[in-house]
Amino acid sequence: MGTLDGRIAIVTGAGRGIGREHALLLAREGASVVVNDLGGANDGSGSDAGPAQQVADEIVAAGGHAVANTDDVSSWAGAEALVKQAVDTFGGLDILVNNAGILRDAFIPAIEEHQWDAVIAVVLKGTAAPIHHAAAYWKAQTKAGKTVEASIINTASASGTFMPNAGQANYGAAKAAVAALTLVAADELDRYGVRANVIAPIARTRLTLATPGMGAIFAEEVPEGEFDAWHPSNISPLIARLAAADCKLNGKFFAVQGGVIQEMEGWHEVSAIESEGPWEIADLADRLG
Repeated sequence: MGTLDGRIAIVTGAGRGIGREHALLLAREGASVVVNDLGGANDGSGSDAGPAQQVADEIVAAGGHAVANTDDVSSWAGAEALVKQAVDTFGGLDILVNNAGILRDAFIPAIEEHQWDAVIAVVLKGTAAPIHHAAAYWKAQTKAGKTVEASIINTASASGTFMPNAGQANYGAAKAAVAALTLVAADELDRYGVRANVIAPIARTRLTLATPGMGAIFAEEVPEGEFDAWHPSNISPLIARLAAADCKLNGKFFAVQGGVIQEMEGWHEVSAIESEGPWEIADLADRLG
């Protein structure tokens, strides 16, 4: 018996890397999985149905249940088709893992509009659009009197949250927005039986290998038989737990890498000044330091 027996999952960006490991583990734990991946390059260009189909085939060959999907989650219509495929193929939807992402790194003075727009579209809109259509489905199920025990798990990043990375203004801004979106979703959708949590994973993937200053770290070889802390499979057990029907966690942000999981908190007060009347600029200069 798996911890996810009978549950139905969508994993976006599941053709490679962390998303692939998510899909494989969810399936091993008994979930039926829609493996979504457009199959593009690191920067989002191009498409290839192969990666999503290969992961789905691997799950089926191991005795699991999976179908491939190559819809573009950065479009409202693509996300709608993705949710519809899960419902039509497996009879419902219980788990939505938003993992799709791309990189088009550039420093702020040099970044071009297409670089900004492409990353915001895939990372932020590509998270919001599946949430929208999944939430509409779950709301309708609740209104029809059915019990919903659904889970959304989004993917943020250290970049843009607790460890901003130079050259990733577009990616960092999008990932920080994903974290904020998760908190809003957790607050809004609880009434429909839906929980929303977000993770910031650090692992060896084609995106991290392409990130300046990080590639050399992740490329280091691990001696055979030793724990590979950077392997993407280390991230997926947390996803499986957050996806379980009996998990009650909601509105949480976890950083996860190797053998470490940290619960994170965002903006919070560190100091305060007060005034009994209108602020004076000179006073602010003295009191803010």
